[in-house]
Amino acid sequence: MKTREHRPDEPARGKLFDPMLGLTGIPITRRSLLQGGLVAATGFWLTHRAAAPARAAADGAKAKSVVQIWLWGGPAHIDTFDPKPGLGNDYCGPLQSSAATSVPGVAIGELLPLLAKQFDKYALIRSTTHGQNGHETAAYMVQTGHQTGGDLVYPHVGAVVSKLTGYDAGYEGLIPPYITLTEPQGRFSEAGFLGPRYKPFATGGDPAQKRFLVEGVVAPGISDERQRARRELLGSLNSLARASQGSEQMEAVARCEEEAYDLILGDAGKVFDLSLEPDDVRTKYGLSTFGQSCLVARRLIEKGVRFITINYGGWDTHKEHFQAMRRMLPQLDKGLSSLLEDLAARGLLESTIVWCGGEFGRTPDVQWEAPWNGGRNHFGACFSTLLAGGGFKGGTVVGASTDRAAEVKDRPVYPWDLIGSMYAQLGIDPDGVIPHPQGKDVPLLPKESDGVEVGGRLKELV
Repeated sequence: MKTREHRPDEPARGKLFDPMLGLTGIPITRRSLLQGGLVAATGFWLTHRAAAPARAAADGAKAKSVVQIWLWGGPAHIDTFDPKPGLGNDYCGPLQSSAATSVPGVAIGELLPLLAKQFDKYALIRSTTHGQNGHETAAYMVQTGHQTGGDLVYPHVGAVVSKLTGYDAGYEGLIPPYITLTEPQGRFSEAGFLGPRYKPFATGGDPAQKRFLVEGVVAPGISDERQRARRELLGSLNSLARASQGSEQMEAVARCEEEAYDLILGDAGKVFDLSLEPDDVRTKYGLSTFGQSCLVARRLIEKGVRFITINYGGWDTHKEHFQAMRRMLPQLDKGLSSLLEDLAARGLLESTIVWCGGEFGRTPDVQWEAPWNGGRNHFGACFSTLLAGGGFKGGTVVGASTDRAAEVKDRPVYPWDLIGSMYAQLGIDPDGVIPHPQGKDVPLLPKESDGVEVGGRLKELV
């Protein structure tokens, strides 16, 4: 697992830390407390379980959770969800055909045959647009529903959902309400002005490995039996319990330590143990990091986790695009189709939104010359998004691109249109406000009166 740089808004390693409770500067080393991964887990609980005013979502929610499949780098719409067979080598390269879906007259990319069979479960938006071609700017717009600039750094959709439907609104699960598999998305602050309390818990590790080493939950080289022995020794020392007498803050530390251990060693933490799944199920999802992340996401949804992002990178294919597509699209096909199928079979798809896409698409025309050797560039004028579950209608196409997939032909859908539609299904008023830590209310999403172009919410799908 890669080590991460320390960031100013993260707890320092080796200290119990909570910006809400002010416990910085209490030195507790892993060695002295024999805690292994407990320091990270306890620090997380302090930050995320601290008392805060409840702010429940509005009534009428159709969806309870979201799985975001973030295709970091920008997937090519013409090779995935908006194929244009017959345009020839300059546009299609070697991918000259398409896969017919379960709905007559609708086809998707030829390397997605399993998803083609599941089309009754999801909708395609073929007219997503924002016109931005820079990764940072486009990612910020797609993931927050706001344009860049101005005085505020807006939170990611997951942070908003975590605040309005998570611990502040009565969520009581030991598993954090907002999780990223496996690495943070980067290039922007997921929590924005909401602050570090609403950052996602990034698992680290790789679920495709024999043991999924979840940061702060599963420590490398330490078995569950050894963790239990450490807990018993720590309990006999009872240092935190003695120190907590008469101290409300230290009692909070002790409670969070207990909850952290319950996750590490109890049933809740087993959600990350894929060895509990039958081999044929793991194989169905695909034995790639992405496929196994989809399986973990399904297990997290079964535990009631509110927002899960699968951060699937590698889509920034300026060079040798088609070689990458032949490797990555079958992984996407197996993992996503199995996730949709299993959520539906377990009666969870109706209450779970599955949102798949990237920050933009890629140029319809191919750059064959050196050094690109068949690459596609950034393209924010028109791209595709997959949306499933949570009360959204499947088997439907919204919008269309032009014949060469270069522009929106009809029904433009902007990021704030899409995000507002998801908020509404989650029982969050898209026209409402979210509290800023400085005491003011901030509009959840921009409106046409704010100077943004608006296509309108996705009424076609609800």
